[in-house]
Amino acid sequence: MASQADAALHATPVPSPCRNVCRMDPSSGYCEGCLRTIEEIAGWSSAGDEDKRRIWAQLPRRAAGLAGGETSS
Repeated sequence: MASQADAALHATPVPSPCRNVCRMDPSSGYCEGCLRTIEEIAGWSSAGDEDKRRIWAQLPRRAAGLAGGETSS
C-alpha cells in the first residue's frame, strides 16, 4: 500500500485506490479493499486532486494501524 500511495501522490490525474473489494468493515469504518471511509468513496469523483492525495497519504497509516489491531485513525 505504501508504494502505491507514493506513486499516487505524484500522479495526475490521481488514480482511485479502489481494489474492487467494496466491503465496509464495521469495526474500522474502512472499506476492506481500499481503506477509505464511505464518505471518501462517495466523494471521490467530485474531489479535487489535493483532497485525493490527502486520502492516499492516509492509507498506509490506516493499513499499518489495522495490521496492529487499531480500529480507526
